[in-house]
Amino acid sequence: MGRSMRMMLMVLSISIVMMGYAMAEEKGMVTYENDVKPIIAKGCLSCHGSNAPSKGPRMDTYQNLMVFVNGKDTGAFMRRLDDGKNTKDSKPGNMYTWLGKTDEERTKNLEMIKKWVGGWTLKRKAEITEEGLKAIKAKEK
Repeated sequence: MGRSMRMMLMVLSISIVMMGYAMAEEKGMVTYENDVKPIIAKGCLSCHGSNAPSKGPRMDTYQNLMVFVNGKDTGAFMRRLDDGKNTKDSKPGNMYTWLGKTDEERTKNLEMIKKWVGGWTLKRKAEITEEGLKAIKAKEK
């Protein structure tokens, strides 16, 4: 086998491995559309949806929600949904209870949302470093 053929096979092999790795990463990715939207629809939209009485800010679309995840009010979503396990006073956020009917469901849904957000932070935008902002992934699709 010639040198150029070996080189071509090596490049092909590396490409196949990289594609497999990328596909595995993609398969495990949490997105708003697939994973978070159903949680929000079930527990939040009665007060934060388009037909809700004026109880809270709209969070019924990806764009509306992102204002509170990684926009002008970064961290607000996380502070309100947090379980309080990493806070000084151990108090959950005022919306944690709406993540499910049981502790198990709330824990499962919170973990899903944390995985979606990526850089979970309870800080306000002014307190978050540039690195912290970049850690917030929150993919739509």
